[in-house]
Amino acid sequence: MAARIEHLVTSGTFSLDGGTWDVDNNVWIVGDDTEVIVIDAAHDAEAIAAAVGGRTLRAVVCTHAHNDHIDAAPALAERTGAPVLLHPDDLPLWKQTHPERAPDAELTDGQGISVAGIELTVLHTPGHAPGAVCLYAPALTALFSGDTLFCGGPGATGRSYSHFPTIIDSIRDRLLTLPGDTVVHTGHGETTTLGAEAPHLQEWIDRGF
Repeated sequence: MAARIEHLVTSGTFSLDGGTWDVDNNVWIVGDDTEVIVIDAAHDAEAIAAAVGGRTLRAVVCTHAHNDHIDAAPALAERTGAPVLLHPDDLPLWKQTHPERAPDAELTDGQGISVAGIELTVLHTPGHAPGAVCLYAPALTALFSGDTLFCGGPGATGRSYSHFPTIIDSIRDRLLTLPGDTVVHTGHGETTTLGAEAPHLQEWIDRGF
């Protein structure tokens, strides 16, 4: 069975800088009938484990360490034995949510993650968070963008640990250089393509979006 992408939406809260907001998160499961990885274990370890089912979970990959993307990661890892992977630049954010439990291994720019006969390449894309990453899977014509790029623009940069010029550089230099038909599977909301978003880069810069 060829590798495929499965999608789960979980609901909870996002908290940072003293505020808390209700959010729906996209959880992406990539693999086949035998083995998978989970990208962003958000809110509900039980629901994610049920979606994984009897398959081997190779890794819980965190696109960044805002609490709404990692709050279920330790519980899912404990339940399945899978390691939690995070870019080290996001450890300060991780520790706000899980001070007693460190990630199991680091993500590095250019690293390959193999599952179900395909490889996903880690792209370090800081801006929304210092250790934000995207995962590029050319065999699936897919990019898993976390909160770096959405349908309609960049991720938010108005809170601690974020920086607008940096996220613009990440999108321009790391993402928009990929093929335009690449489908962007985002951390929240609808999918898009790189080709659909590329023409709007200058608009985002002009309005500081």
